[in-house]
Amino acid sequence: MFKWQKLGRIFNPHEIKNLSWLKEFAQAPSVLVFEKFIRVYFSCRPAPDINGQYVSYTAFVDLNRNNLFEVINIAENPILKLGELGTFDEFGTYPTSVIRTGNEVLAYYGGWTRCESVPFNVAIGIARSIDDGKTFSKIGSGPILSYSVDEPFIISGPKIRKFNDTFYLYYIAGKKWIIDNNRPEPVYKIRMATSVDGINWRKENRDIIETKLEENEAQASPDVFFHDGKYHMFFCYRYSTGFRGKVKGYRIGYASSPDLKNWIRDDSNAGIDVSNDGWDSEMISYPHVFELDERIYMMYLGNQVGRFGFGLAVHEG
Repeated sequence: MFKWQKLGRIFNPHEIKNLSWLKEFAQAPSVLVFEKFIRVYFSCRPAPDINGQYVSYTAFVDLNRNNLFEVINIAENPILKLGELGTFDEFGTYPTSVIRTGNEVLAYYGGWTRCESVPFNVAIGIARSIDDGKTFSKIGSGPILSYSVDEPFIISGPKIRKFNDTFYLYYIAGKKWIIDNNRPEPVYKIRMATSVDGINWRKENRDIIETKLEENEAQASPDVFFHDGKYHMFFCYRYSTGFRGKVKGYRIGYASSPDLKNWIRDDSNAGIDVSNDGWDSEMISYPHVFELDERIYMMYLGNQVGRFGFGLAVHEG
């Protein structure tokens, strides 16, 4: 059984005062390890416009490798520009997952566009960095993973990993929209695609994590790593409605697999839950697991899905 010791919140966007595009939210952390620091990519937002509409950007913060609570650098600008008029990422890049491959860093991100009947739609884009992940250039104007016959909307939440010379992209796909108090709420499930080059993908076209809360349980942020002879996935899940409070809000789940395709869910093995009080007392979500100096860490979001930043936990054992 996994057991995580919470170390506390390590980044709060509300403490940043001089960046107009970084006013609140620090969502979906993704780590790149360097010799003296770790770079944590996250998604953030400026203040909403006069109509209350947000856009989202992806940026990074560098943390001292020997003291992960010490911020040594913050991105001066977002790593990606928003898309042009009418493109899939015109209004946001969230979430983002990064991976080194050769001399490059690849970033896979959810590109957001606004809709008329529902609030948004999402597809997955890719960008490339040749300067150690400081700046990125989109490979093209369109997504690399988008809607299809079996996945009609909300292709998002990419988490990129590479095992045995194959790229694995774990992501979510929308199943339906539910109207709750005159507000459309999306239901999405975890899926997977594979690739030999990181560009061209083969979808599995099936939900890979069983549903437990209710039929319309929403699942997100599937992060996979190999440890002790098998593959482990930490993800988050919530009820379909009423999930913006503590009772039905996001929690972190767990599943294991011998082959990266067939998963056995056992949330009792997640080993982490909401706190009794404070910034992560209502919900806990978007886990990201990484190894550093022979220890396993998890970054995660707290209340209001990262509005007040992200925290850190260490695996005990």
